[in-house]
Amino acid sequence: MALGEGVSRIVAIGVGCRRGVAGERIAMLARHALAEFGEPKGELHICTLEAKAAEAGIIEAARLLGAKLVPLPLAALQARASRVLTQSRAAEARFGAPSVAEAAALAGAGEGARLLGPRLAEAGATCAVAISG
Repeated sequence: MALGEGVSRIVAIGVGCRRGVAGERIAMLARHALAEFGEPKGELHICTLEAKAAEAGIIEAARLLGAKLVPLPLAALQARASRVLTQSRAAEARFGAPSVAEAAALAGAGEGARLLGPRLAEAGATCAVAISG
C-alpha cells in the first residue's frame, strides 16, 4: 500500500540517551525538536536501538508523547550511516554506528525518509526527527 492510500505519514523521532535519563527530559527534548522543525504531522514513532529500547526513560517518553516505541536492530542504523548529518564518536565507539538519534529516525521513518535537520542534544539525550517519504 502506498503512502496516501490509508497509511499516514510517519514522524520518526530518533532517540539516544545515557542510561538513567528521565522520560520527561527525553519527551521535553523531543517536543522541542518537533517544534524546531515546524510540528510535522503524522503518526509519531519513538525509534531507538533494540539495545536501548528497554530503558525506562525511553519507554516513559513514548508514553508521554503518545508515540509508538519502535526498537531497531543495529544493522538498520548502520545502513543509514551515509545519510546522517551529525557524527558521534561515542555512538561509533559504543555501537558501531555514526549516530543513534539521526540513524534511528531515518530507519524508523522507512525508505525515502528524510531528516528534518541535525539532532538536538541536551542533558544526556539526543533527538532527531525524520519523516517518511
